[in-house]
Amino acid sequence: MITETSSQYDHLEQMSVHDLLTNINKEDKTVPLAVEKAIPQIEALVSQIVNRMKKGGRLIYIGAGTSGRLGVVDASECPPTYGVPHDLVIGLIAGGDGAVRKAVEFAEDDAEQAWKDIEPYHPDELDTVIGIAASGRTPYVIGGLDKARAAGLLTGCVVCNPGSAVAQAAEFPVEVVVGPEFVTGSTRMKAGTAQKLVLNMISTSVMIQLGRVKGNKMVDMQLTNIKLQDRAAKMVMGEIGVSREEAEALLAKYGNVRGAIDNFNQENNL
Repeated sequence: MITETSSQYDHLEQMSVHDLLTNINKEDKTVPLAVEKAIPQIEALVSQIVNRMKKGGRLIYIGAGTSGRLGVVDASECPPTYGVPHDLVIGLIAGGDGAVRKAVEFAEDDAEQAWKDIEPYHPDELDTVIGIAASGRTPYVIGGLDKARAAGLLTGCVVCNPGSAVAQAAEFPVEVVVGPEFVTGSTRMKAGTAQKLVLNMISTSVMIQLGRVKGNKMVDMQLTNIKLQDRAAKMVMGEIGVSREEAEALLAKYGNVRGAIDNFNQENNL
């Protein structure tokens, strides 16, 4: 496996802190280039997801360990960022939510559990399941993709080895080959960074295609803290030319930037 072959460095314990940081950074710089090579695969997957989600489909991530945690993070950030329901993008990790904080032994080895985790959401043919697995051989992910595909769901994956079992199980694989990790087999490093970048690309481009961004602004974001309330007020002020006091009143009345702007324009025949 590419991600588990020996590091290009050795005697790490003898390196100075400066050399450790410099060499880790040197390896990290290669990750975006590896992602770039996978853009055609990412585009093919995103296009399929958008078509289904416009008809009411959902996006479901499945993974174990770091891969699972990254899926949970991406899914959990969609509602506050884009104002979508919490069950539109779903992140599932082997071992359940407790595994986000503490590793659950052997959870990733259960090939039946992923589909059991998906079933309570009543999946249908408009839904998409993306398996996330650095090595591309995680039984939890392979089993989940097999069951999802058999049930007629769209399947994709994000892996960091070429020609893996996970990629073979997915209709639309994304393979980002990052090469050996700085610490041999520590796929939370380059592989994890690559997966995070790809998940950012998938969810962001999907949400934009679903109309959740206007111009370059998060007009549907939830106003859950002072920073976001301030950002929203500035968006409204800049878009429709009202005072801050008026912008805040519109936000309080309509709940988000889109509602404030759209209703102001309607009320003023703009």
